[in-house]
Amino acid sequence: MVKQERALRTRNALLTAAGEVFSREGYRAASLTVISGNVGVSSGALHFHFPTKLDLAAAVEEAAAARLRSIVEHCERHEGPGGSVQLVIDASYQVVERLAQDPVLRAGFELGETMERAGGTGKVCDLWQRWVVSLLRHAQEAGGLRPDVVPDHLASVVVAMTAGLAALGRRDAHWPSRATLTSFWLLMLPQVTAAETPPTCVVHGHDSAAEEL
Repeated sequence: MVKQERALRTRNALLTAAGEVFSREGYRAASLTVISGNVGVSSGALHFHFPTKLDLAAAVEEAAAARLRSIVEHCERHEGPGGSVQLVIDASYQVVERLAQDPVLRAGFELGETMERAGGTGKVCDLWQRWVVSLLRHAQEAGGLRPDVVPDHLASVVVAMTAGLAALGRRDAHWPSRATLTSFWLLMLPQVTAAETPPTCVVHGHDSAAEEL
């Protein structure tokens, strides 16, 4: 049991270190030696858990997808008034906050293209896209969006914004922030929501402050 727990801790530490290096350097430039060294284990120990660099990247992507699912499920369980558009807004804040703090989630968004070329699914962005699309379609049916808004197109904008903040966050932690996301929603919401059902947008990271749009 002790050996299994130690192996699990090592595996999780390697995933975190890999997320940091993949996010900072990109998949091609990422060094397995650097990753194992950051954890304080040998290259052999890394290869015991992840035989190839691609296996490691796939595990990071899978872990990131699990963390994203946890975020959206938490938001669904704590859904408040405001409908599906509000739920997308609330979840986007949770995702962006985690992107700023969690290198595994950040790397998961950025590894999508690499994993697709390798026969993977790009599952983190795909998962986020499907969830946002489903909610925005529901919002459209409920009259929460303007009639001329295409839910799938709006979802693509939200996903592109999220992935863009993840990429920009490699160089400047300001980008994946509540302030940046608030600016996006303050600009976007008046263009897409029905006037009779205005959602609210958290302003500059203060949970208690909201602005009617």
